[in-house]
Amino acid sequence: MTDGQSANKVERYVNADSMEEIMHLFGVFDENVAILETETGAKITIDSDMIKLSGTEEQAELASTVINKLLLMIRRKEAIDRSRIRYAIDLAKEGNADLIEELMDDVIAFTNRGRQIKCKTLGQKRYVSALKHHTVVFGVGPAGTGKTYLAVAMAVLAFKNKEVSKIILTRPAVEAGEKLGFLPGDLQNKVDPYLRPLYDALYDFLGAEGFKTLNERGCIEVAPLAYMRGRTLTDAYIILDEAQNCTIEQMKMFLTRFGEGSRVVVTGDITQIDLPRDKKSGLVHAIDILNDVDGISIVRLTHKDVVRHEMVQKIIQAYEHAQKREPQKENREAQRQ
Repeated sequence: MTDGQSANKVERYVNADSMEEIMHLFGVFDENVAILETETGAKITIDSDMIKLSGTEEQAELASTVINKLLLMIRRKEAIDRSRIRYAIDLAKEGNADLIEELMDDVIAFTNRGRQIKCKTLGQKRYVSALKHHTVVFGVGPAGTGKTYLAVAMAVLAFKNKEVSKIILTRPAVEAGEKLGFLPGDLQNKVDPYLRPLYDALYDFLGAEGFKTLNERGCIEVAPLAYMRGRTLTDAYIILDEAQNCTIEQMKMFLTRFGEGSRVVVTGDITQIDLPRDKKSGLVHAIDILNDVDGISIVRLTHKDVVRHEMVQKIIQAYEHAQKREPQKENREAQRQ
């Protein structure tokens, strides 16, 4: 290292309230520190009861900003995991470190057991804002971004606030297709496995008994999309999940079902279309033609909004890169021919 490089190195110190806070920040076997060092470029160590940062001015400043925000999260009993650490670093790099606190303060709902539900990313925050202020919302993005879960949370909240009198959740049973006849039980038993993620979210917010009671009273309906045909759904919060597997005809049918006092949420992932190749996705078609319609909000979530295991983000990114390369490969092959 040259004298010039050494002169650029600085040291910063961050105060923690206790050694327990520092241990929580560092993580098991210092796994959190490893991420912080890799992403910020700063060297992070413990010096007495303080956190010592070594690196360039820029590296130390970035690490200091992120660590102070993470310590604030720890003090507020927020969960610290690798994906949230990386997201906090991304926000700080963009100059949006203060938004980390904004996300912490934004409680949108409570589960049946009292757990707070908050937006964990800016994309989720935009999505929830759209759910609050628009009659029809499309939430489009990869798996793990909370599209369905947050929609169910807002539906339950609207029901409890008496903004709607019914919650309707539906999905196309595309995966079942011709195989429905081979499954045991009546039609409801056959389609229930495809609706399970919707049941799980409802149980989380209402509890099993609460869900059962409301279901028996007709206040909650979970049904395959085919059951929506010919109906007018008034004063209801209606969620269409896995909408990428709707045909154009099915999507038009669904979007023309809701009546006075109803709100509609359509969620889907256009990278996971299970329709036959000759069928265009109704979700893709709908977001193309409804993009500029007043009262409709289309929120696009990305791999940055994934709140499952960090490996899910990496897998999604790998598939996105592969899809971008595919047209280039086809063009090269066409040119050779």
